[in-house]
Amino acid sequence: MSESPVLQSISPGDLLTDRTYEALKTAILRNQLAPGTPLSVPELARQLNVSRTPVREAVQRLIYEGLADHVSRRGAEVSLVDIDDLRELYVVREMLEGLAARLATERLDGVGLAALREVLAEHERVLRDGTDQAAHVELDIRFHRTLRDIAANPHLTATLEPIAGRSHLALHSLWRSPDAPRFALDEHIDIVEAMAAGDPEFAETVARRHISRLRVRLSQATTREPQGRTRLRAPLGSPR
Repeated sequence: MSESPVLQSISPGDLLTDRTYEALKTAILRNQLAPGTPLSVPELARQLNVSRTPVREAVQRLIYEGLADHVSRRGAEVSLVDIDDLRELYVVREMLEGLAARLATERLDGVGLAALREVLAEHERVLRDGTDQAAHVELDIRFHRTLRDIAANPHLTATLEPIAGRSHLALHSLWRSPDAPRFALDEHIDIVEAMAAGDPEFAETVARRHISRLRVRLSQATTREPQGRTRLRAPLGSPR
């Protein structure tokens, strides 16, 4: 881990472990802590200005959710992107995101629809302003999390949250096309329009098609090595 801090310190207060976890998860998904980065508890505690206990608990939670791995004789590290595993993950995610869209459509009200359209509008602004790629990833995460919140099925959320998190982990290193954010936003718009039409089955179809297309773009953005499983490390600041 670099000696220079990449994380902002956390102020004292309640729910320290939760806030430590969110800080680390955000840094991972923003690629500030790139795949393969060691998650040294003492160093992270120093950067975040907290004790080691909440950091240790947060790292264990990251391991449980698939964003970090425990490596023998080295300790915890941010998960590497395993291409074969990711392809399989997207097959499962396609089914679950479709279900989330269906359930969300059945429960959709004016408040939920406004929340979704607010995310779309902000993503449009980000595209227009040429904001850094991390903003696209964050808005992609926010859109799908909003869908899960509207669906309001805790079992689906518990299953889908770590799958979606691990999927988003790969975007910085695997999704290098400059058109990718535009494609994603257009597909998000299609999902919301299907939901606004009040058609749960169609919303499910459109959401599944979105994830299926992500899987195709993943295949187009990567090449398999002749032997073994391909693993990529994402350099800091690499584009989506």
